[in-house]
Amino acid sequence: MMHQQQHHHLQRPRRRCEGTAMGAIVLDLRPGTGIGPFSLGMPICEAFAQIEQQPDIYDVVHVKYFDEEPLKLDIVISFPDHGFHLRFDPWSQRLRLIEIYDIKRLQMRYATSLIGGPSTLATFVAVYALFGPTFPGSYDKDRGVYHLFYPGLSFAFPIPSQYKDCCHDGEAELPLEFPDGTTPVTCRVSIYDSSTDKKVGVGSSMDKATAPPLPSGSFYMEEVHVELGEEIYFSVGGQHIPFGASPQDVWTELGRPCGIHQKQVDQMVIHSASDPRPKTTLCGDYFYNYFTRGLDILFDGQVFQYLLPPFFLLLLLLLLRSVSLS
Repeated sequence: MMHQQQHHHLQRPRRRCEGTAMGAIVLDLRPGTGIGPFSLGMPICEAFAQIEQQPDIYDVVHVKYFDEEPLKLDIVISFPDHGFHLRFDPWSQRLRLIEIYDIKRLQMRYATSLIGGPSTLATFVAVYALFGPTFPGSYDKDRGVYHLFYPGLSFAFPIPSQYKDCCHDGEAELPLEFPDGTTPVTCRVSIYDSSTDKKVGVGSSMDKATAPPLPSGSFYMEEVHVELGEEIYFSVGGQHIPFGASPQDVWTELGRPCGIHQKQVDQMVIHSASDPRPKTTLCGDYFYNYFTRGLDILFDGQVFQYLLPPFFLLLLLLLLRSVSLS
């Protein structure tokens, strides 16, 4: 069955920095943890924040998700210029898997060595020399791919059909070299949580990758209790936010918001009999955005001017992307 995904393309004017002008960018590889500024388990909002901070590097970004059933398939942030993408669990929106699918477009730095990119082939021999001995991998005969596993890290090597007999599980001599003296070049690198013994490769096995456990006391996916018309209560942190609280009160209880945005008024509402054309305008209402809590807080700016004391009418918009109600 074919699943139709929604694609969003974020593209900025080309402003490549000097470090990327001569070839692939260089990102630090952290097996079982992440690559560059992206760490396994990070919320998708933090990934977007990293992208926004480095627009000269991440100037072409594709966002893919299953529009009809958004909780069924991964949310994927892809960087086609750099040959890798990030897979986020659709329920928690936390990073569960990093896949480098075009090794020539991305150079990885591990310890003091570089691998990948247009000038440093990621051959089986090179990978084995850099990461050290490991147990024999597994051969996927249906895909013609040999997987080599390290904790939180795997490499996929395409095997020519004439050499498939050299790659039976447990029988291949490592590092893998063919009778003609050549060695395969990796076609995909997967980075996943190393706190379990799961082995993640291409195909269906990538579904085994899960985001690492949340640290103790984390506010992410925190249970929130709602008393309609009165307050909301955060079960882990113990904060109470009553209706009628001021922005200063909210700031004190929940900390600095991730963002502050002014609310737009519906275009179809703003017109009059003398001028029926739709108009766009900003009203005085504004949001405190707490993306990592899955929560937006709306203040009524028509009654009080923006960010002036003493009190504001507090309205709560609970976005169900990461908050459970009880």
